[in-house]
Amino acid sequence: MARLSDVIEEFIKEMLADSESSALEIGRNELANYFSCAPSQINYVLTTRFSTQSGYYVESRRGGGGYIKIRKIQYDNNEPLAKVINENIGKNITYNASNIIINGLVERNIITSREAEIMKAAINSRSLLIPTENKNIVRAEILKSMLRIILL
Repeated sequence: MARLSDVIEEFIKEMLADSESSALEIGRNELANYFSCAPSQINYVLTTRFSTQSGYYVESRRGGGGYIKIRKIQYDNNEPLAKVINENIGKNITYNASNIIINGLVERNIITSREAEIMKAAINSRSLLIPTENKNIVRAEILKSMLRIILL
């Protein structure tokens, strides 16, 4: 059985895909009522599944029922991809945060599933045979190098 967070995530992604515009605006409380959950559950899904690292921009307004506006970041001329490299990776990155970025690239058909698996293998802690304190720094440099190749 699927977890509620997974169900909410898929529901929002389907609504976004069916939307005629590039943005989706929904009421937080309406969504919570639909899934019979607390609004905080909706916030959790938005925070963990719809981050900029995942390729989404979320604008949220509290009060008066609150609304959520979700936009899928477009990678048209690779400017946002360059932004991912510069802002989301920085000088170091964890393996989990790297996976979020890589999975977002697969979702947007920028890379294939096979390329994603190769990238994940290259930055996996088992592949980085260096002291633990340096792994996130080296992982960031490897990931940035791979993403720069994608930009070419």
